[in-house]
Amino acid sequence: MGLLDMPKDPVMLLSFVNMRLRDEGINLSEFAAGFSVSEESIKEKLSAVGYTYDEKLNKFV
Repeated sequence: MGLLDMPKDPVMLLSFVNMRLRDEGINLSEFAAGFSVSEESIKEKLSAVGYTYDEKLNKFV
């Protein structure tokens, strides 16, 4: 999977990322590596709609 397989809409991306983090038991770094994207690019896209990554909870809140 790559960047093209991820949703473009930020709200859909939020749901997609949080679901994968939860269901696969991976952290954001592992998720980003699996899609060949940077953690920062994901964080930027989701911060644009008011969400930040909480490492302790391992999800965007």
